[in-house]
Amino acid sequence: MATLPNPLPALATDPSGRSVGLRLPPGKLVDTTIDGTWHEPLLWYADEPAAPRAWADLLPARRAGLHPLLVHGGHRKEWPEEWDLSPESVSYPGDHDTEDILAESWERLSEDEEWPGLAAAPQEPSADPDKEAAEVASILTDEGSWMQGARVALVPARRSADIPAAIGWSGPVNHEDDVARLCAVLRSWEDRFGIRVVALTFDQLVVSVAAPPTTQAEAEAVAAEHFAFCPDNIHQGRHTTLPAYATHQVLNQPAWTFWWD
Repeated sequence: MATLPNPLPALATDPSGRSVGLRLPPGKLVDTTIDGTWHEPLLWYADEPAAPRAWADLLPARRAGLHPLLVHGGHRKEWPEEWDLSPESVSYPGDHDTEDILAESWERLSEDEEWPGLAAAPQEPSADPDKEAAEVASILTDEGSWMQGARVALVPARRSADIPAAIGWSGPVNHEDDVARLCAVLRSWEDRFGIRVVALTFDQLVVSVAAPPTTQAEAEAVAAEHFAFCPDNIHQGRHTTLPAYATHQVLNQPAWTFWWD
């Protein structure tokens, strides 16, 4: 796999981002990993809470190979320097098969039930994924949101779905120790449902959804994927059966949130 150029080192001498066509607020570069200091920055994030349009305002950074993200201290109150990032333990998302990953997890978690297979993409036309992501990001930064105080960040990645792998995020480590395998699933959701990775905390992931399921049957098919992707959503969530989870957390929902214990 060819390594993409990382534009972030330029921000060390040009914090405003003008050299890559950006106007950035004051912020910091993160190169701290669980094993020490990484050889280049893994992400940049702002010093102050994000305004509602901050995520959308950074979309032009994609031309420089950087993807916008919201980061938050979460219930642990830990920011990216404290996230146990582990880029050395991550493979390449494109080397993994989505159905194999989900089927393996499903069979481990549901020994008596056969893997139902991947959900079909919705028949309804998708909304614009970036526009939907900008709306979700705006809601997350609103006063009263559980992510109030989130800060805008930039991550060098091939696509939005690869953001967790690009920084070596270890949020799901108790379920999956190579987050690139989960990014392979995110890539598939990006293709089928128009998701964007919008926000991360130490152990939480929020994606926007431009084409969510619009029928109960479709939602239950996607809920099965969610269970294999993040079993804690059901095992430790408010809705502990797949039909209930599908109704309340998947059907017509513009965002999906995942949490790993």
